[in-house]
Amino acid sequence: MSFSTFSKAFTANMFTSVENQFITKYLPQANGDAVRVYLYGLYLCQCAEDFDAEACAKLLGIPKESLTEIFGFWEECDLVHILSRDPLFVEYLPVNAAIGKPKPIRAEKYASFNRELYKQLQTAGKEFKPYEMQKILEFLENNPMEQDAFLLVSEYCAKKDGERLSSSHILNKASKLCRERKYTYEQVERDLADFNTHEREMSRIFTLLGINRKIHEGDYDYLDKWTARGMNVKSLYAIAEFLKKGTLSTLDALVEELAEKQIFNERETKVYLERRGELTAVVYRVAKRLGVKVENPRAYAEEYAEKWLERGYDGDSLLQIASLSMKLGYGFAETDTLIDALYAEGVVDAESVKSYCAAREKQFRLLQSLQTVCGVVKKTLSALDMVAAWKSWNFSDAMILEAAKRSTNASAPLPYMNKLLSEWKREGVFSPDAIKERDASAPTKPVFRSEAAIAADKRGEREHYYAVLRQRAAERAEKANATAQRDAEYGEADRALKKGEIELARAEAFSPQDLPSLIQKMNAYRTQRKQALLRLGIREEELSPRYQCDKCSDTGFLPNGKACDCYPNF
Repeated sequence: MSFSTFSKAFTANMFTSVENQFITKYLPQANGDAVRVYLYGLYLCQCAEDFDAEACAKLLGIPKESLTEIFGFWEECDLVHILSRDPLFVEYLPVNAAIGKPKPIRAEKYASFNRELYKQLQTAGKEFKPYEMQKILEFLENNPMEQDAFLLVSEYCAKKDGERLSSSHILNKASKLCRERKYTYEQVERDLADFNTHEREMSRIFTLLGINRKIHEGDYDYLDKWTARGMNVKSLYAIAEFLKKGTLSTLDALVEELAEKQIFNERETKVYLERRGELTAVVYRVAKRLGVKVENPRAYAEEYAEKWLERGYDGDSLLQIASLSMKLGYGFAETDTLIDALYAEGVVDAESVKSYCAAREKQFRLLQSLQTVCGVVKKTLSALDMVAAWKSWNFSDAMILEAAKRSTNASAPLPYMNKLLSEWKREGVFSPDAIKERDASAPTKPVFRSEAAIAADKRGEREHYYAVLRQRAAERAEKANATAQRDAEYGEADRALKKGEIELARAEAFSPQDLPSLIQKMNAYRTQRKQALLRLGIREEELSPRYQCDKCSDTGFLPNGKACDCYPNF
């Protein structure tokens, strides 16, 4: 026994703590005397004075035998442990550790409840097994829900499910209500009325989205989330109708997008969605014309399409500009820069855009003609601008091509052509015949050229020679690959091998046990690929560029940096 204790005055000013779980779980199913006995016994646990069972029974105004029975009830609930019955000595246990021993359920207590439940089951054409009825009664024993409230839940589930009614559905619904602290008939009736409204709303959303499955309990969490965000139900219908087909997740993403922009009512939602649809259509059409794959159109719509439309460009004009961009190898960012430049020049309306693109198309065709003569000429805006400048100097296509012929051996053909045409312009030479007269009247004395200029020309000739060889090798390989890829058997094997290489690398790092089977599959696909090539008459080495010189791979330089001896001496 401790050497110290509280005084009566100190004890009188102390508090007796009662766990909330006792109030919510056990108090509703206990009568008044049982609660009084439990609380007074809990108070006595912290008193140092002697206080036997007889004194406690006399103070509470109940027989001693009843006191023992009441503590027996609490022992069944795992809230106390009776150490001795004569004399009575009780040990209190923590409520949060109580799991509740199975108690015999008194049939008379649930006679009326059972009759009503059986009526509901008969109406639904359903019959529960004894163990299912036992679970329902155990639920009522261990939870504070009123019997009439539970019958309301079962009636709702019976009407909703019909012959598919199950005890687990009823118990799940009742458990959910208990977790929300809805125990009485009035509380459950209110909740089910709201639930029926939500069910109609969710059913309408399912119809608009083309979802054919049954509504699950978890689906209503989305509805709660959307309404909590302030979204109007009619707005939700408008969003679902805009999507036409999708899932609750896709609808949720669009709701979040609207909520971010503080759009909640139906009218603003419809206006925003109509504009969003227009922007999305522009993004996809431009992307298709550019040959670009777009996963999420929203980012492109907000960054590019919205600005383009606000500046006055229509869909057809944007497609014409996108066609020009595609030929230049542009993506969205480069196309946006081009549109910025056009806007600065006032090229906005459909007619001016059409004229601009038509002029660029002519320049493209002339540039392609120059490529056939000069070889490698990059398609860039600066190259097109150079062609436009030559045309503005009053040079015909024939004169420009003549300049191209004379720059075939130059290391940089376009600058060389520009210099040559500029010289002809200064001298007033604008026709091929004038060039011949000019060349005939030119002095026959040799023109002095520096060693640096001669070396530069030789270097240009060498680079051009190897560039042509590499281009031819690449074109042959591309042609062989294109032929092979058109074959279904080869294409399937080739794609499987590429995917298999990734899986093989992953298996080496994380699952070595899968390596043998993966290697076996890879070998099978290699055999399939080889057979397809054999059938097509294509050798494996033809799929890669076959260079004329194996030592330098048609670069003109060996791996050690020295010039290769494969360059011919003309």
